[in-house]
Amino acid sequence: MPYISLNPATSQVLQTYTSWDAAHLAVALEQARAAQQAWAQTPIARRAEVLRDVAIHLRVQREQYAALITQEMGKLLRESRAEVEKCASGCDYYAQNAEAFLREEIVKTDAAKSYVAYQPLGVVLAVMPWNFPFWQVFRAAAPALMAGNAVALKHASNVPQCALAIEKIFSECGLPQGLFTTLMIEADQVADAIASPAVQAVTLTGSEAAGRKVAACAGQHLKKCVLELGGSDPFIVLHDADLEFTANLAVESRFLNCGQSCIAAKRFIVVPEIADDFVQLFRAKVEALNLGDPTQDGTQIGPMARIDLRATLHQQVSDSIAQGALALTGCKPVERAGVYYPASILDRVSDKTRAYHEELFGPVAIVIRATDEVDALRIANQSRFGLGSSIWSKDVTRAEQLATQIQAGCTFINGMVKSDPRLPFGGIKASGFGRELAQQGIREFVNAKTVWIRSVRASER
Repeated sequence: MPYISLNPATSQVLQTYTSWDAAHLAVALEQARAAQQAWAQTPIARRAEVLRDVAIHLRVQREQYAALITQEMGKLLRESRAEVEKCASGCDYYAQNAEAFLREEIVKTDAAKSYVAYQPLGVVLAVMPWNFPFWQVFRAAAPALMAGNAVALKHASNVPQCALAIEKIFSECGLPQGLFTTLMIEADQVADAIASPAVQAVTLTGSEAAGRKVAACAGQHLKKCVLELGGSDPFIVLHDADLEFTANLAVESRFLNCGQSCIAAKRFIVVPEIADDFVQLFRAKVEALNLGDPTQDGTQIGPMARIDLRATLHQQVSDSIAQGALALTGCKPVERAGVYYPASILDRVSDKTRAYHEELFGPVAIVIRATDEVDALRIANQSRFGLGSSIWSKDVTRAEQLATQIQAGCTFINGMVKSDPRLPFGGIKASGFGRELAQQGIREFVNAKTVWIRSVRASER
């Protein structure tokens, strides 16, 4: 079955690639294992040089890579530029900090000397999604490579050009051949890759369903795994929130990347005192968004990445309306070339609707009206997901108290949820487990090895 690169803004096929067979996959993984064994002995300062060169290259060629991202998955061009820059920053961060993160830690015990050493595991299989086709890869690869591992990338099937471009970047910037390799395999071949003796760990960013399959397979083969899965992030607006400020960030948080982000705000939970005013303001700003060509500066909503994703989203919306939700604006596919869906709002969403319980991965915001602050917290935690969350209030002390009670991997107060190389990123519940980024991220794929030493005197020999 071929890989098909398609422009979602025009539905034009850009490139096709032939998927690998089992023999090709096995050879590539063995080459990665061989390359990793040498890389593990490479001084960390040399590894850092490569990542710094990658960061420089990304910045110099930013326009080229941004155009590729936009062409292949439909992201607004300015957002693609920001994504490339974020990749460069991530490389710089680990080049600068990995040595400190991996430094041996002396521990005082009954030994003459004892310490914890952080050693690479081997080949890390990275199963990555299409929605941030560069950043998702770099945020996994940069720490893994700096730790001395190899990375075998199984990218989403609709962004093969991005996958191959990233492999070329690492190669051109001095990474040994085979150490970072793109696997042109189908989803049903991932299990074979996990089972391979050459692979020691797997990291996946993707759907809940994909995460369950990968976790089961990794468990069967006793391979370490990290999962960053879906999210249905609550955006809690309290009675004393600055509504103009909050509504502006609500629009950005929900509709960035055409709403196709795990950490996008998805459930807007509002208390009675401000519910009508917030919804009216939010609606006006959403309806002012300009839908169109993602390469044009004035566009604020581009196409969705694939037509099947749009179909799934619209079915969720249609079912929710039939179950009692109110279509406040949008909520119907746009009749034009490409995979477009308008910025939409579903109001009066209740626990009897699909939208209340499921992740809507696209440009649709749902409004849930709480009876009070306590009810807002209950609604926030009623989701099976637990990735990001945000609270909006002028009373920061009170908001911070509520933040401690939200079941999520992160809570932002008066700010939209985002990933930052300096902070650990990941979720709980059905949003996965393990962490990416920061010190916690680089230590996910290392062996925390205890070394215990006793000095033996000549008389004791």
